[in-house]
Amino acid sequence: MTAFSSQDALAFVRRHGVVLVSAKGRGPNLVEAIAGEVVKGSWWGRADGKHIFAVLSAVTESDEVLVCRLVDGKVTLVHRRLWPALVRLADAFAPDRIAQVLDGHTASGRHVSRSRAFPAWVPPAVTKDAEALAEEEARAILAEWLPGVGARVRN
Repeated sequence: MTAFSSQDALAFVRRHGVVLVSAKGRGPNLVEAIAGEVVKGSWWGRADGKHIFAVLSAVTESDEVLVCRLVDGKVTLVHRRLWPALVRLADAFAPDRIAQVLDGHTASGRHVSRSRAFPAWVPPAVTKDAEALAEEEARAILAEWLPGVGARVRN
C-alpha cells in the first residue's frame, strides 16, 4: 500500500471541503483517510503515528486550510474554496466555531492550543469574494454544516 502523502491529504480536504481531523462525527475523517482504515482509540500510539502526525502538520500549515471547530465543536479543516461562504454566513455560527485554531508547543514541549478570532484570520480577497456572494448561494454551499442541520455522515 502506498503511503497517503500530504498532497493526498490536501486533495482530500479540497475534495470534501469540510473534514474532521480525527473525531468521529458528521463528515469525513482525515486521520482515517491517512491510515487507510477505521482508527479505534488514539492514533498517536499507532505504528504509523509519526507519519499521520507529519501529514496532519503539513495540511494544517497549508494556507489552503482553516483549522477551526466548525463541526460540533470538534477540530475541523475547511478548505479555502468554502471560506467566502463561511464569511458570508458568519453570523449563523457561534464565534468559537469559526475562530482559527492555532496549535503549538511550549519550550518544554507541552502542547498548547490558541485561537484567532473571526474575522482576524480572513484574507482581504476572501472578504471581497464573500461580499459578492449571495446569501442563498452561501447557504447552498454550506447547507450541511449550518447550525441545526442533522447529523448526516458524508463519505
